[in-house]
Formats: sequence, structure tokens, C-alpha cells
Amino acid sequence: MLSPTLTPPACPTPAETIAVALDRVVPLQGLPLDDRLWIARHCEEIFAQPGDILFEEGAIADRMILILKGEIHVRRKRGGPMELFIGRAGQMTGLLPFSRMKFSGGQGFAVSPIWALTVSKSLFPEMLAAIPTMTQRVVSTLLDRVREVTRIEQQAEKLNALGKLAGNLAHELNNPASAAQRAASNLVHELRSNREHRFKLVNLCLSEEQIQGIEKWEQRLINRPTQNDLQDAGALINLEEELRAWLAALPCEGAWEVATQLAEQRATVADLDDLRALLGRDETCVSLEYFARYLRSSRSVETLVHSSARIFDLISAVKAYAFMDRAPILEVDVPAGLDATVQMLQSRMKNVSVERNYEPNLPPISAYGSELNQVWNALIENALDALAESGNARQLKLTCRLEGEMMLVEIWDTGHGIPAELQDRIFEPFFTTKAPGQGLGLGLDNAMRIVRKHRGHLSVRSDPGSTCFRVRLPLDQLQAY
Repeated sequence: MLSPTLTPPACPTPAETIAVALDRVVPLQGLPLDDRLWIARHCEEIFAQPGDILFEEGAIADRMILILKGEIHVRRKRGGPMELFIGRAGQMTGLLPFSRMKFSGGQGFAVSPIWALTVSKSLFPEMLAAIPTMTQRVVSTLLDRVREVTRIEQQAEKLNALGKLAGNLAHELNNPASAAQRAASNLVHELRSNREHRFKLVNLCLSEEQIQGIEKWEQRLINRPTQNDLQDAGALINLEEELRAWLAALPCEGAWEVATQLAEQRATVADLDDLRALLGRDETCVSLEYFARYLRSSRSVETLVHSSARIFDLISAVKAYAFMDRAPILEVDVPAGLDATVQMLQSRMKNVSVERNYEPNLPPISAYGSELNQVWNALIENALDALAESGNARQLKLTCRLEGEMMLVEIWDTGHGIPAELQDRIFEPFFTTKAPGQGLGLGLDNAMRIVRKHRGHLSVRSDPGSTCFRVRLPLDQLQAY
């Protein structure tokens, strides 16, 4: 139904002029003049200016539109504006004969001056009888439209998946990157402090015996285990307070900073008494300050090493997930692909225990590696969505083993399960149980197409608290043909 603000022109265009313009509509090219004249005499002519609304989203679809001039954009309002379709001069759109379209899928508005024709649904039988070739032309247009809409929706699904992947990766990279930044900042601070206080250490003029004694004392603390020998944070706080009191009584400047580092290294008051027996008051204070700065610097360096290693592992996981710089068909390590996918989705694994049951010494399979990882991504994401809504113990189990000449992969979750009446529909294109805007219903359809492309089989078995997706893939693609 067109917008009521659109009215027929005061001076209609002659039918002969319209018939000439209709030959520029691609699906009608080659249509005899008499047939074009029939359309010109039975259509309604509309004109619109940029910004005019032609029809609203959800309005009843009751006419075919032939665009003779200008450009129409159709966009959805629900879930945020998304350009769904662009109609340009020379296109036949709107409701077509044989189409099951009932309502407009979006709001249509003019982006340039529009000259268009509309043919009412009530005239479709008469039009098809008067113009026999119209049936083939309409069906061809419908097929092209279905392919285009499917392509757009699939592209949107891929962009949605890419956005999730980028979000997961950004979340995972943020922690080690932030830790590395803090560690580097702390390291710079400690290096500057050492430079500012370097002459204090030189001026101590320690004897060889004292130097050896300090080295042995420091080495004893460095080699001391720092894990599991204090039961709780309260014990660590008490130890830190004891050390701070000892240092303040010395007295030692910056006692609170020194005490914190010594407590983390599990130093005791007895250890400080041992050092004090070797050195005078000033020598003890300066030595402890330098030793505390050494401990802070060492921990910063360790954090940098661990953080950079974590970032490297994430980058390696991305490369393994995407099979960058690799041939499309190659020997694929399936368990490694599963692990790379889990790594990419790590930010969603909070409170989820992952159990891996991989048969040892599994052979690689011939496959499209990057596409196969899309299957694991879709199935594991579905499992995580189910677990997020479940009050049960959240467990994800990955199984991989040989079954004859096939590789069997099982992805289990302890979520709420899939209702029996929906299990036959979950692989249908555009079918989804998610809220509007959260999914297009193409993830499992895409997974099914990729598995079939590999001459494999994808199935599901689900009960409340136990859902399993099974993927069977031939070891050798050539033998599958």
C-alpha cells in the first residue's frame, strides 16, 4: 500500500510515452509495444521528490512497482536502520505475481526525483492473461530477488560474526596489553629511581665480607618460594605491618614501599635482623631500598614477558583460526582448530568449564581450513548462548575421534536444550529463536552448507541439560566423491 501522501499527477503522461519508457525496464526489455501499452493503460503513475515516503514498514504489499526514473531506498527500522534494498531506474519491484510477500519489509523513500508506475494486485490475473511472456519475466525477477536478499542477509550474518570475533579478540588482548603497559611504566619509574639514588650505594664503601653477606642474603630471599606459604591475605597484611614497623624503627625512608615488596617475597623480621647484623643502620636502609626496587623491576619484566607471550598466543590463534597465508584446501588438524576457536571465544567462557576428549594421534583431514573453523565457531557460540541462559553447571565438552574413515567431532553443552518440535528446523535458513537483532538465523545453515561441501554430515541430539552437535567429516576429500 502506497503512502496516502502520494497522489496521481494532475496531467497523466500519455500511454505511448509510458510504453516507450517501459522498454528501459530491464525485465520488460523486448516486450512488444502492444503489451507495453496494456501496462501503460492499466497502471497508476506516481511522482515523488527526495525524502518522500512511498510506503511504510509493515504496510500491506498490494502492488507491483516499475521504476522509470530515480532511486528508492528500502530500510528497516527495527534493530537499527539497515539498508535492505536499493531500487533504481529500470527495475521491477514491490509485490510481484506468484510472490508470497504480504507486507513491506522496510520503509521505502525517494532519494532522487521518482517517476514510477504501479500495477494493482487485483490486475495480476488479467495482466498474465493479456501478456503471456510476463510469467517468465516475473519468475526470473523473483529468483534474482531471492538470491540478492539471501546474499545481503548472509553478508550481514558474516559481518555480525566478524563483529563478535573482533569484540572477543579486543577483550582478550586488552588484559595483557594493559598489564604490559603498566609493567613498562613501573619499570621506567624504577630505572629513574635507581639513577637518582645511585650515589647512595656507591658512598656506602662496603667491605668484601659485607658485599658477600648481602649477596647471600638477597639470594636466599630470591630463591624463597612465594606461593602457598601464606594461607590468606590477612596473613600477608600482618607480615607487611610487622616489616613496616621494623623499618620505621630503623628508621628507613619509604618504609611502606620497601615493606610491601619484602612481604611479597616472604621476608620476615628475622631476615631483617640477619641483614642488620651485617650492616649499619644507613647501609641496611639503602640496601633494602635498592633490593625492593630490584624486586619491583623483576616483577615488571616478568609481567612484560608473560603479557607479550599471551598476545603472541592470541595472534597465533587468530592466524590458525583464519588459516592466513595458507592454501584453501590443506591438511587440517581438527583438534587444533577447535582449540583455536575456544581461544577466540575465551572472553565468553567465564564460569564455563571446558572438557576436551581428543583421541591421541589423530590424522589430519583434507579440508577448507578457514571454512571449517566457521563451523566450530557457530556450534560453540550456540553452546555458549545456551549455557548463558542455563542455571545448571555450565560445562562445554569437546570430543574428537575416528569413526571408520570419518572424523567425528562432538560439541556438548549442559544448557537448557532444544525443544523437540524445533530440532528439525534449527538448520533452516533465517530460522532463529534469538530475540530480534541478535541473530539472522544463518549460523547453523552456514555450518550445514560447509559440512555438506566437505561431503560430511551434521546432526543434533538434545535433551534438557544435554545437547550434542555431531559433525562427521571424511578424512580424504577425494575419496568422498
